[in-house]
Amino acid sequence: MFMKFRIACAALALMSSAPALAQEEPAGPVTVTGSVALVSDYRFRGVSQTDQGMAIQGGLTATHESGLYAGTWASNLAGWGTFGGASMELDLFAGYTVPLGGATLDVGLTWYMYPSGADKTDFAEPYIKLSSQLGPVKGLVGVAYAPKQEALGKWCSDAACTVFDPGDKEDNLYIWGDISGGVPGTPVSLKAHLGWSKGNSGLGPNGTSVAPTGEYLDWLIGADVAIPGTPLTVGIAYVDTDISRVEENYIRPNFSVVDGDNAGKSIARSQVVFSISAAF
Repeated sequence: MFMKFRIACAALALMSSAPALAQEEPAGPVTVTGSVALVSDYRFRGVSQTDQGMAIQGGLTATHESGLYAGTWASNLAGWGTFGGASMELDLFAGYTVPLGGATLDVGLTWYMYPSGADKTDFAEPYIKLSSQLGPVKGLVGVAYAPKQEALGKWCSDAACTVFDPGDKEDNLYIWGDISGGVPGTPVSLKAHLGWSKGNSGLGPNGTSVAPTGEYLDWLIGADVAIPGTPLTVGIAYVDTDISRVEENYIRPNFSVVDGDNAGKSIARSQVVFSISAAF
């Protein structure tokens, strides 16, 4: 699927009398890139969106030479992550990047959609990111702030919905930092992530929440290995949060694996996540 093919359209007899053609066409103003991945668990800000099960994910991004870009990304979901939809997350995003000294400023917006679900589960989240690279090491800091929307509201105070407030609207703040870098002379790159969420401390319109306990930290430490001669990368990452068991119990059984051998287990405990991806 990801192999690139070149097609020759002229016969040797014609080539001998035809003018030589340029080997490469000049790059256009728009560049399209994409990726597809298989992961052992889809973790969004440290919390499993697939009941600790596997996910297939993919996306496309079109970038204009001016710095404008737009794209889409999708993944299958299960359990907590479905947000009332058809077991699928579809993100639409657009933004603008601009050089800023030795760094790059990125301002944009992501629209999180859950197809076939209630409209009230979809929400918009503007973001701003600042990244810079020093040798093989790249650093990034970002802030994403979703203004008050029904999808982020505190419709229930707990899983038993002892306090029901339909139509409530809340906001959500996420601040994070990433660092990554290649190991010289190897196809290995190391990565780390730390994020902080602050938002709805209860459950939203479909018994879930972007910031399930209101305020918590999530982190990731991992490594990727690019397979030489292919577009493939394999990865491993240790993912965890500081969500306590007391906080989890308050929103159980929603905040636990629904089916399978892991039924009843937390979806925010530490987990080693494996992945294989291809970029094109």
